[in-house]
Amino acid sequence: MINIKNKKLIVILLTFVLITTVFTGCIEKKKENNKEDSKENQEVSKLYPLTVEDGFGNKVKFEKEPMKIISLAPSHTEILYSLGVGSKVIGNTTYCDYPKEAKKVTKIGDAQNVNLEKIIELSPDLVIQYGEGKKEVNKGIKAAGIKLLSYEPESIDEVLNVIKELGDVTNSRRKAKILTVELGAKKDYIIGKVKDEKQVKVFYEIWHEPLRAAGPGSFVDELITLAGGENIAKDAKGKYPKFDFEQLIERNPEIYLTANDLKSKTAESIKSREGYEAIKAVKDDKVYLLDGNMLSRPGPRIVDALELVARKLHPEAFKK
Repeated sequence: MINIKNKKLIVILLTFVLITTVFTGCIEKKKENNKEDSKENQEVSKLYPLTVEDGFGNKVKFEKEPMKIISLAPSHTEILYSLGVGSKVIGNTTYCDYPKEAKKVTKIGDAQNVNLEKIIELSPDLVIQYGEGKKEVNKGIKAAGIKLLSYEPESIDEVLNVIKELGDVTNSRRKAKILTVELGAKKDYIIGKVKDEKQVKVFYEIWHEPLRAAGPGSFVDELITLAGGENIAKDAKGKYPKFDFEQLIERNPEIYLTANDLKSKTAESIKSREGYEAIKAVKDDKVYLLDGNMLSRPGPRIVDALELVARKLHPEAFKK
């Protein structure tokens, strides 16, 4: 029989073996983590310096990863958060309200008027704007030694390209690749769902007085087309042209879409407008109010917007 002293010795030895095993495991795990960190640092060092060409042909060189970013457009803000770098956004506009974290960020103006002094005061590494911006603001940003990128994507594919490029710039290339693949696959799925459906005539109201439509070259125009519709304002002049009421009646849309941007605007208020009773969409009760931000912002939710439109145009296609 094993005496008490031997039992104690066995317990001590087993405890020692267990502690040694755990300790060794921790060391090995730490080595693995250090290897991963080292690999990641090497990848970052290989990525920079990096030169990119923005949407307007401006070449910008980044010596290192930008850690403080100001976004001057809701769509760019949404892209940055979707890439997992929202914590780097130190300033944005009053229109940047998605995701909810973006509301808490310092506001430096709206889409049309930005506070240059505030931008310089925040001392960002990078400012991303929508469109070419104002010359005096651009000049001030560059004079302060701040990197400036400008984008104005006009299609879903161009949005995906912006996501890829900002993924490169912000050291979130892997996330950008995953996101663009997912969005591209979802886009193809939606298009595949409606490709055999009969085209329906669609009107998208931008404004009522005077009546304005989503015309050629606008995001909504592309969404309508990809969703299996025919935009009755596709031959109008400009992205958001005035549209005669007589034309509206003559072209007689089967689906009437608009944004839910005003409390006073409802499907019932639209249907009750003088003369609208002659429109097929009104007769068939196919006047729909959609999320205007989702449809108008060229960011990661644009494919969700495509699905939203497709389901209104061809609800039966998604029941198959």
